[in-house]
Order: sequence, then C-alpha cells, then structure tokens
Amino acid sequence: MERGIKRLQALRSRRQKAIALFEQGERQAAVAAVLKVSRQSVSRWYRDWLNADTQAIHGAARAGRKRRLRKDQVDLIQRELLKGALAHGYSSDLWTLPRVAQVIEAATEVRYHPGHVWRVLRQMGWSLQRPTLRAKERDEQKIRQWKSRTWAKVKKRQNQESLDSIS
Repeated sequence: MERGIKRLQALRSRRQKAIALFEQGERQAAVAAVLKVSRQSVSRWYRDWLNADTQAIHGAARAGRKRRLRKDQVDLIQRELLKGALAHGYSSDLWTLPRVAQVIEAATEVRYHPGHVWRVLRQMGWSLQRPTLRAKERDEQKIRQWKSRTWAKVKKRQNQESLDSIS
C-alpha cells in the first residue's frame, strides 16, 4: 500500500512540474523531454490545464484498477481454503486454480477466471505447491528392503553384463 501512495505522489508531482513549465511558456514537446514522459500524456495535461480542470490536473485518487475483493473477503477466502478441498466437496485435498475460483465465487460472489486466481493467492501469501507423487499406501520399510536386496542384485547383474559385452 505504501508503494502505491508514493507512486501517486510521484505522478502528481510530475503533473505539477508540467503545469509550472506550461505557465513559463514551454512547448509540449520540451515538457515531455524534460519530464521523460510521452507526448500524449503532456498533451492531455496541457488540455486539462487550459480547461482549468483541477481534478484532472491533480490526477486520480489511486493508480490502477480498483481491487475486486475487499480485505474481509480475502480473509474469508483464506479461511475457506485452509479448511481444505475435501471440506468443499472435492474428491482430493488438492487445490487447483479452477477449484479455488469456484470457492472464491461461492464465498464472495466475485467471479475470477481460473487463470487469474493466482493473483489472489499471491496477495494472500500463498505459493505454488506441487504434490509429492507418493501413494498413501507406500511402505518405506519394504522399499528399503527391496533396494538393498533385489535392486542390488539387478544392478550387479547389469554391470556384469555390460562388462561382458565390452570384452
């Protein structure tokens, strides 16, 4: 939020510098060069200055598009997601972007395309997590035994066969 306020102040300061230059009789092209902005922006500021449109000269109260979700709605989504996907009727506890989009819409009546849901998740501090591809039935002790006995024999046999083929 702090960064957004600083950005707005910088934009307003730049507009005010442009107006001061207009008042000194500078041409639009020179103002654009001095402030390192596009000529289109300077032209718009000049038009607003001529029309004495003080609101346009001072700029918007914010930069960019308004957020679609309020802070309380984001908090609600976070609580819902922390319940897990199973609690929302999904067959696995894996969150996918389409699933999250459905939860967001159900909780807040705000619709997001699944491809844009990651922005909301990032805002909440969530990151991409890939599930480990291990079966729930996995038996670590049996795997260790297989590696030490069976795999060791297979590996020795392969090494012996490859040595035989070289000679």
